[in-house]
Amino acid sequence: MQGHYAVKINDLQYLHSILDDIEVDAGSYEYLLPKGMFHCIKLKRIPCRAALIIKQEMLSKGGEAAISRNTLTLNGFSEGHTDVLLMGTKKHYQRLTEKLKVQQFGLKNLADEIADIIDNSEQETLKLTLAGGKTLYLGKKTLIMGILNVTPDSFSDGGLYNNCAEAVNRALEMAEEGADIIDVGGVSSRPEAELADERTELRRLLPVLERLKTALPESVLVSVDTFRAKVAEECLKAGADIINDIGRLQMDKRLKDVIGSYKAPAVLMHNRMHFDQDRVYDDLIADIIGDLSQSIGEALASGVRKEQIIIDPGLGFGKDLKQNCMIIKHLADFKSLGRPILIGASRKSFIGGVLEAAVDQRLEGSLAAAAASIMNGANIIRVHDVKASKQMSMMLDMVNKNER
Repeated sequence: MQGHYAVKINDLQYLHSILDDIEVDAGSYEYLLPKGMFHCIKLKRIPCRAALIIKQEMLSKGGEAAISRNTLTLNGFSEGHTDVLLMGTKKHYQRLTEKLKVQQFGLKNLADEIADIIDNSEQETLKLTLAGGKTLYLGKKTLIMGILNVTPDSFSDGGLYNNCAEAVNRALEMAEEGADIIDVGGVSSRPEAELADERTELRRLLPVLERLKTALPESVLVSVDTFRAKVAEECLKAGADIINDIGRLQMDKRLKDVIGSYKAPAVLMHNRMHFDQDRVYDDLIADIIGDLSQSIGEALASGVRKEQIIIDPGLGFGKDLKQNCMIIKHLADFKSLGRPILIGASRKSFIGGVLEAAVDQRLEGSLAAAAASIMNGANIIRVHDVKASKQMSMMLDMVNKNER
């Protein structure tokens, strides 16, 4: 045996390294790279007439397409809709989109969306622009966001850091343990919690923020976990670097204007616990991506730059145990949006459900969920246990970047 084996190629850097090892002629890279990675794209609710065109064009280009068996009837094509699964290399998609751009039935716009999905899926480094103009590049290093709740009723650490001095000390401790971002929250968003009012939230947050901006090392960013426009504005004035919105701009419609005005990065988190509770998931991943895409569009229309948006699929916020696990397993699908992915699994109830463990006994489960998330594309993990999470992520980052 010569050691022949199947190669699973998940990124262009790995493909490039294989070609380097083989000592392929440098002039052939531009032809080989678009053919070396296979992409599957799921299109939702495409009119049957358009779906047939897409399938015919993809097949003619050497790719594959799957559509509903009900797309065609005895009298021709159906007047309904079908999902479409496209399968092919980047080269197949380039040829497909060239043809779709000259077609009717909205296929020109769809061609642009397909091209964006392919480009986004292959991005290895994502740019994040901070309010002051500083740029972070997210890719091989996982960022650690340490949780600092200055509330009496948060599900895990409620009441521990109500005092400003205690909160600052905890933030300094997390920075020493390796936190890149400190996420300060003044309202508990746990299930069944009554959301504190705006005045209470500001009273809890502002004294801590004022201390943190001088106490923390300059390299450590401060995020504020709020969905309120007024709170976000006051916190940005006080020096906050990032707004972490659990409402993806839907719980306070003015928030997008504040973020756009201050040119601040924002985390847009998916949520069907505080609103949209009656909406049933038809296709979990597609539904979440669709909702986040809507919020990204609203942010861009308000002056927020694409480079200032982070997405979070919202583990636990209107999802059950199996759905949370499915999101982690398929987290790479969210790369289609082309933005850094934040994941917050730490100590959540679905981990307790799997392990039958109390909140303070979920460290191992939290690390496992975070590790799986990093392997599947998370750029930032939001955690309570900073030191353990930092060490875990450093090891995984080394594995991920060690191509050959």
